[in-house]
Amino acid sequence: MVKLTLQEILESRGITRYQLSKMTEIKYQTIDNYYKNKVIRYDGYILSKICEALDCQIEDILTYIKTNN
Repeated sequence: MVKLTLQEILESRGITRYQLSKMTEIKYQTIDNYYKNKVIRYDGYILSKICEALDCQIEDILTYIKTNN
């Protein structure tokens, strides 16, 4: 399972979803879905814009969680 950790990184940096939306020029609703971990298919363009705006690596906002099936 892949989990987004955007909420944690934004809170640690004191950046709001609205500010990130403005920084990336991505719609607030899209940022909100990534923030709330409600994304089913991850868009590489959006992830790259977020990483660029936050000056971070992809592993800073995505975490792989091994599940026992």
